[in-house]
Amino acid sequence: MKSAVGATIIRNGQLIDGAGAAPLPHAALVIVDGRIVYAGAEAAAPETPREAKILDARGGTIMPGLVEAHFHPTYFNVAALEDLDIKYPVEYVTLLAAANARLALECGYTAARSGGSLFNIDVWLKKAIENDLTPGPRLAASGREICGVGGLMDWNPDFRRIGMEGLVLLINGPDEARAAVRKLVKDGVEWVKTYPTGDAAAPDVNDHHTLCMTFEEMHAVVATAHNHGLKVTGHCRATEGIKNALRAGYDALEHGTFMDDEALEMLLARDVPVVPALYFELASIQHGPEFGMPQRVIDGHQETLDGGAESARRILQAGGRLGMGGDYGFAWNPHGDYAKELSFFVNYVGFSPLDVIRCATKTGAEIMGRGHEFGTLEAGKLADVLVVEGDVASDISRLENRQNFLAVMQGGVIKAGRAAHPSPE
Repeated sequence: MKSAVGATIIRNGQLIDGAGAAPLPHAALVIVDGRIVYAGAEAAAPETPREAKILDARGGTIMPGLVEAHFHPTYFNVAALEDLDIKYPVEYVTLLAAANARLALECGYTAARSGGSLFNIDVWLKKAIENDLTPGPRLAASGREICGVGGLMDWNPDFRRIGMEGLVLLINGPDEARAAVRKLVKDGVEWVKTYPTGDAAAPDVNDHHTLCMTFEEMHAVVATAHNHGLKVTGHCRATEGIKNALRAGYDALEHGTFMDDEALEMLLARDVPVVPALYFELASIQHGPEFGMPQRVIDGHQETLDGGAESARRILQAGGRLGMGGDYGFAWNPHGDYAKELSFFVNYVGFSPLDVIRCATKTGAEIMGRGHEFGTLEAGKLADVLVVEGDVASDISRLENRQNFLAVMQGGVIKAGRAAHPSPE
């Protein structure tokens, strides 16, 4: 991905650094050759070349680009679990994934970590983005997911004989777990996504209090992945599944829904980040009925929402790390609504806007393993920057509307926002 050449100054705005500091009024951000060289008070900014480009923040907010830490690029208008793998042919899903990536960037998300993809489309999508063939977030790929046979992701009946190989590698035992990871190594993924537990979406045999993988299978996944330099995460709702993942050496947890005191202590001891992905639960409760979602599934999502919100509050209050994002691409939770998760954590869970922004920038970059490159506005980092009209620290919902974006920058290049398409004089 090419970075800008030359100097750019963003001025006349308040600066939110992403690390949790209070907003700095009358600030400036100086960018040279795609990297930040100064972030601070405008009055103390260093001299820059006369030919430097000036971007007026119009009294708004200068902040790091957002990180979608649980991105499903191949999900599109999913109304039932089967839609994840057989609704469209893979050729069309590839085009949809590219469209979803463009949309995420336009929504201010300059980086994203895949939470699972049909085939290994996200691996190739990442290459296309990095080679400037298609716009999108800086991407960490995970390809196909891993789940135990008969678990949450094993929904296609055997009599259909179509298998699950495009979306999920189904395993029985540690040997098959190791074999599945080796396939993913060959595919070129960075993260291995697993399903240690069930979900409210499958109340009959794999609800949110059941396990879908054994500890031995999970340990085999981690040992094999770590041997090849890959990281492991997992869909963890049930309490025992959370503990199994932490004992097995997982590098991150998705959801971390029902976390008791012991699980929290284990999490904090290893400083494992969690991506709660809770707005999906609220969207399911609010919009599920219009899509024919059974009441017992909606009730399960309500229990998940309540438990997940409490766990997220406890993790943040105890000094743990949370990322933001998750499970967009369902019919009732479409791509493009990513920032509703941020407003949700302020209005429903009770976080401060600055806490949420830190989770959605600094921690998101750390989860991707790239916290040294982006995620905060400080000298030496890539200029992945979002310039927003208005005071985001007072009204985080401004991030929900792309019309509020003056500029979305990657490496100092304006990729989206009003400055990317200036109105004629």
